[in-house]
Amino acid sequence: MRWTDTQEIAISLDEAHPDADVQHLRFTDLHRWIVELTDFEDDPEASNERILEAIQMAWLSERD
Repeated sequence: MRWTDTQEIAISLDEAHPDADVQHLRFTDLHRWIVELTDFEDDPEASNERILEAIQMAWLSERD
């Protein structure tokens, strides 16, 4: 997975952290959880707030 795979990342995060309070999750924690995903292969430094926000929104949508 790469940073642009927002939906795939959201699904993987939901499976890895089913009890997480996604709406109030700090971006620092979100970033760490993403780079810790087994299938994540992108540069950890290549993210930004816009990307993390898009992933967070996709994760919220996945929960609905």
